[in-house]
Amino acid sequence: MERKRISPEAPALQDVLDALDDQDCRTILRLLEEPLTVNELTERCDIPQSTMYRKLDLLSDASLVEEKLEVRPDGRHTRRYVVNFDEVRLSLTEDRSLDVEISREHSRPEERLSALWSEVRKET
Repeated sequence: MERKRISPEAPALQDVLDALDDQDCRTILRLLEEPLTVNELTERCDIPQSTMYRKLDLLSDASLVEEKLEVRPDGRHTRRYVVNFDEVRLSLTEDRSLDVEISREHSRPEERLSALWSEVRKET
């Protein structure tokens, strides 16, 4: 089973709350079971394209979606959006303020290698 990591670059609490409070953003997250382009999202959500870009900016600022470049042999590259988290946790700190943590699965080989090496070093 793949281990999860907590993002060290946690976004601002308000950015996460703003994105999750937005109905369109929640709809976008539900639709991103697979990587989708802005046009595909616009069609499926029935949201104007200019609004879709603003919603994706909200989700990106909150580190909840990520833009991936799909390189094609014909030179017509496509940008697709993917969900960039597995879990969002809000917690109350010792000073009674809210804190946000975002868990993500290791996705890149260098992240997996780094995590594995860290575990090996802990055991020695």
